[in-house]
Amino acid sequence: MSEIIEVRKEEQLPLDQVNDYIDQHIEGVPHEPLRIKQFSAGHSNLTYLLKRGDWEAVLRRPPLGPIAPRAHDMEREYTWLSRLHSHFQIAPKPYTFSDDETVIGAPFFIMERRKGLVFDTEIPSSITYEASMGNQLSHLMVDTLVQLHAVDPAKANLLEMTKPEGFMERQANSWTKRYQRVETTKLPDVERLMDYLVTHVPKTAQATIIHYDYKLNNAMFSEDLSQMTGLFDWEMSTVGDPLVDLAVAMSYWIEPDDPDILKYALGTPPVTMMDGFYTRQQFIEAYAKKSGRDVSNIHYYMTFAYFKLAVIGQQIYYRYAKGQTTDSRFKHFNRLVSNMVQLAVQTMDEAYD
Repeated sequence: MSEIIEVRKEEQLPLDQVNDYIDQHIEGVPHEPLRIKQFSAGHSNLTYLLKRGDWEAVLRRPPLGPIAPRAHDMEREYTWLSRLHSHFQIAPKPYTFSDDETVIGAPFFIMERRKGLVFDTEIPSSITYEASMGNQLSHLMVDTLVQLHAVDPAKANLLEMTKPEGFMERQANSWTKRYQRVETTKLPDVERLMDYLVTHVPKTAQATIIHYDYKLNNAMFSEDLSQMTGLFDWEMSTVGDPLVDLAVAMSYWIEPDDPDILKYALGTPPVTMMDGFYTRQQFIEAYAKKSGRDVSNIHYYMTFAYFKLAVIGQQIYYRYAKGQTTDSRFKHFNRLVSNMVQLAVQTMDEAYD
C-alpha cells in the first residue's frame, strides 16, 4: 500500500452505488457517511480506501481503458486470496467480489485494510532510521518469501487454478509474445534477448506458490519492525518456479553502488539503497540457505525478471501512445522500457563472462 490521496478526477468511484453495495454485501459496517480516498502508487489495478466511521476496507478494480484478455482478473485475485488467506495470513482477507458493472463500471472486489509501515522511496516519518532496521527489514523479506514458498498449494486448493508443469517455458514464450504485440520501437539486442529467454530455460525447480510481484513497497510492517503485517498486489500470483519469484524481487532491490541506469530505471530508487539493507547477493544467499534451494541459475531468472519489467512498462506505454489512457505518469515509460531491456541484455551477457 502507498500514500493515500484524494481520488484522481478521472478515476472517481460512484459514491452512492458503492455505499449501497456495502450495505447489501458486507455485514457489521457502521451506518455512517462513506468516504473514499485513493492509494497513489500502482500503474495497474486501481486501489481505493473506503471508510465508514471506524470501518475501513480496500477496493480494487481494473485500470481505465481497454483491457487485454485475462488481464486484471478481479475474480481470480479475489478467489486466490480467499483460498490462500487461511494458509498464509500475511495476505489480506477478501470480503466480497462483484462482476456487476452497473455498480462502478467494472468488476471489483473489497478486502480488509491492513495497517502498518510501508517502505518505498523514503523512510516513514514516524521512525528514525538506523542501519539495524534495514537489516531487520531484509531479514523479514527473505523469511516471508521462504514462508510463502513453503505453503502447500494443494492444501490451499490453488493447484486447480494454475498449471505448474512447464511454467517457465510458458512464461518465457508468453512474455516475449506480449512484448512483440505492443512493440513501438525496435530496441538494440531485444531479439537476441528474447531468443535467449526462450531457448535457455532452466529445468524448473519444484513448483511453489509465488507472489510474482514481491517487492518492499508491496509489504507492510509493524511499528517495531518485528513482523510483516501485510503483503499486497496478488494479481500475478500463481504456482510456479520459486526462483523466478526471487529474481523478480531482486529486480526491484536497488543497491547504492548500482549504475544509474538501474538506480533510476523505475524513478526514485527505493530505500534498499540505505545502509543496513542486504545486497542482492546477500538476499539471494540468505534465501538459498533458509529454503535449501539451488540458486546457481539465478542469472537466467534475473535476465527474465528485467525483461518482464520491460514488457510491463511497454504495455503501459503502448496504451498511452495509442490514447487508451491519459495518465501523464506514463508519458516517458518508453525510457523505462529501454533501460530495462538494456539491463536484461547486460545480465544475460554476464552469464557467459
